[in-house]
Amino acid sequence: MAAAGILLVGTGIAFNAAAALGNDPIGIVYDGIRHTAGLSPQQLGTASNLVNIILVIVVFLLGRRYVNIGTFIYIVPYGTIVNLGGKLYDLFFHVQTLPIQILGAGIGCLLLYIGVAMFITADIGLDPFTGLVMVIRDKVGREYRTVKVCFDAACIVLGFVLGGKLGVITILTALSAGPLIQLFAAGVAKIMKTE
Repeated sequence: MAAAGILLVGTGIAFNAAAALGNDPIGIVYDGIRHTAGLSPQQLGTASNLVNIILVIVVFLLGRRYVNIGTFIYIVPYGTIVNLGGKLYDLFFHVQTLPIQILGAGIGCLLLYIGVAMFITADIGLDPFTGLVMVIRDKVGREYRTVKVCFDAACIVLGFVLGGKLGVITILTALSAGPLIQLFAAGVAKIMKTE
């Protein structure tokens, strides 16, 4: 389940970036780092790997219990999946019209949310960004969705300052990711209990 979650997350990030309507809050950080490092749009996966390695170290130091085998399963193939997701988007949506971009971004968001929910529910370690959100949640004593919305807002500012692509998807995902991931995680957990 964690591997399927990684596949969905990486593909969702790539779809959002390729749709060119703005990156989700995590994607805008990756895109900003990519831009700052002078990497091409096709090297978004490389930028994401750099960010994830740094964040794993931070999460390990601040909230060791959120780092497990799943964390490393997440970061090893992640960049490659993002790069392949971009190619998959080009294969399915080779014509960029506004309705196609909206469809691609909508699919990207759905894949991203379900993938993160699956990964959280698998409970074998968290991805670096979710791990950092959980560490912050523990420190401030608030619900995941509240911390996630605030964290996403901070990511948007950081990513934009670094040159990441800001757009309507950025704002939409910042407002909806926390509540929807929490909802999907509860649904995935319920399905897992019935099987």
